[in-house]
Amino acid sequence: MATRRVSEVMTPDVEIVRPSDSLRVAAEKMRALNVGPIPVCDGDELVGIVTDRDIVVRAVAQGLDMERTQVAQAMTRGVESVYDDDDLTQAAQKMRASRIRRILVLNRDKRLVGILSLGDIAAELSDQESGRTLEEVSAPSQPAAH
Repeated sequence: MATRRVSEVMTPDVEIVRPSDSLRVAAEKMRALNVGPIPVCDGDELVGIVTDRDIVVRAVAQGLDMERTQVAQAMTRGVESVYDDDDLTQAAQKMRASRIRRILVLNRDKRLVGILSLGDIAAELSDQESGRTLEEVSAPSQPAAH
């Protein structure tokens, strides 16, 4: 079987939010799109990702106002990414190593061009490789220290 590239199976045309957008804007976009993560871009530069969990743990649980709190205050910076011309097996290895279910896809100019999920790659990799990736990504994490 020929090696597949990330660009062949990724989801292109990903919706984004800006760091200055309110968390309410991000949450409404998540609801409308039925997604948990949304990339954060400043202009055309990827600066992070915000997830539904980020909003709950970093904002709601701390009593922050969703209208006044900016995405930049709750987002995760320094997110993992792969290139659109990377091999799918390499992308799966990176997802396993980072224990993430979705990874952002950049072109060689470092511009966001898509997102790759476990579901996108499951049908493309061998059953053994898919199962291993799902198992390692889904391993339980430890509770945060109080």
